[in-house]
Amino acid sequence: MKMKKGFTLVELLIVLAVIAALLSVATPLALNAVKKAKASQVAQNFRAIKSAVENWFNTESPADPKTEFSKDTLLKKNYINTWPDGFEVTPEASNTGVYEFTIKYTKGDISLVDVEKSGMPEVDEGENNNLVLKFALQKWW
Repeated sequence: MKMKKGFTLVELLIVLAVIAALLSVATPLALNAVKKAKASQVAQNFRAIKSAVENWFNTESPADPKTEFSKDTLLKKNYINTWPDGFEVTPEASNTGVYEFTIKYTKGDISLVDVEKSGMPEVDEGENNNLVLKFALQKWW
């Protein structure tokens, strides 16, 4: 009697069911890892932009930071190497010598909780699900 080589239909269906079960477990884990990585990158971008603004402010000693500040200045003078997508910075005028800067992340694809877990608890949620970091700098000159 000659035996046929190969798999039966039942064996193939069992293998497919096992693969589907493994994928159903692995897919959410992979998506969660991607979400955490994105939140970590956004938090790092907040840190980098804040540091670049502080360095610019203290090194350049601008007479009026509200009119002299731009992201192009930070890039041209190498306070930051590249400008991350979705970020905006706005300075607020001051009569007391304390200037408040606002860094805003406008993409809305990351939650506040995820950014806080990535080490940026000072970030708040603004309007339209934007993430906002406000900080003040004192003129010393």
